[in-house]
Amino acid sequence: MPKIYEYFGFIFYFYSNEHEPIHVHVEHADGVAKYNLLDDRVELVENKGLKPASLRLAESILEENRVNFIQEWNKTFNM
Repeated sequence: MPKIYEYFGFIFYFYSNEHEPIHVHVEHADGVAKYNLLDDRVELVENKGLKPASLRLAESILEENRVNFIQEWNKTFNM
């Protein structure tokens, strides 16, 4: 499970056997979520327990780092 980034108690990662579309898993004390990283935005796919405030903060972090996360995905999965 390659960890990409850790910030404010959030851990951003993908699994070693991931599939497209490009997406990131987010873990926090109150739950986990999954976001697709699209060309122009991030999109919540699944939420298991993250509270609305945590989702907003995770999404904000993803939006700010979207390009870097996509580059990391491409590097990790040789895309």
